[in-house]
Amino acid sequence: MGYEDIPVLHYLGIAVDILLVWYVIYKLIMVIRGTKAVQLLKGITVIIIVRMLSQYLGLSTLQWLMDQALTWGFLAIIIIFQPELRRALEQLGRGRLFSRGNIPGEEDPELTIESIIKATDYMAKRRIGALITIEKETGMSDYIETGIPLHSRLSSELLINIFIPNTPLHDGAVILQKNQIAAAACYLPLSESPFISKELGTRHRAALGISEVTDSLTIIVSEETGSVSAARNSELQRNLSQDELRKILQKELNAPTKTTSSTRWQWRGKKNG
Repeated sequence: MGYEDIPVLHYLGIAVDILLVWYVIYKLIMVIRGTKAVQLLKGITVIIIVRMLSQYLGLSTLQWLMDQALTWGFLAIIIIFQPELRRALEQLGRGRLFSRGNIPGEEDPELTIESIIKATDYMAKRRIGALITIEKETGMSDYIETGIPLHSRLSSELLINIFIPNTPLHDGAVILQKNQIAAAACYLPLSESPFISKELGTRHRAALGISEVTDSLTIIVSEETGSVSAARNSELQRNLSQDELRKILQKELNAPTKTTSSTRWQWRGKKNG
């Protein structure tokens, strides 16, 4: 081997090193994808950008605050990202960290809307309680893991069968990811808001609870009255008709409306109390 081969090997080693680092970063992103950690990472990015701008503009006080945030940020990351770090270590122990993840299905808002409308109408008429949460930008993997994984194609018939009383999966929430039922019998956090009406039960409190920590849309069918409600952004809209529910779903899922009316539906959710 001549001396002329040394630079080639050196650059080849650098290239392999960079590719390996990028691959590890990519797999770590895949681990936290679909969790609340993604939103927290965006917040950290904002802090870094503000730190750079404050230094450039000479804003010493703001720069000091950002320095403190970054100095203690490592400890904060460990505390905040504890569920994601645990999941990564568990996958590493099972040898799954570098395996290929599940490929999500294609999104079809109209299929989701029609399936939910048909299922809720059937269950409302028969007073079958139901709790259906639709994942949006904020990942819900933490809550999916509390239930029974299904990863089944969404259909109204399957939704109805899940919530039939006294069946193994009826108790808890169904979480939808695009056109898939990701899991059933999931546990959602209950809202502790003092403004919630006393007449609302556990399903409505769970729907409001998950709407307080994610941007998901949750549909509730009351077992006592058969009424249909929707929760998002800590707001609850009750006693919805099929047309009202369809308009909410079309707006929240960015689906094209089939009506020609020029009146634009506005989310008119109101806080209870």
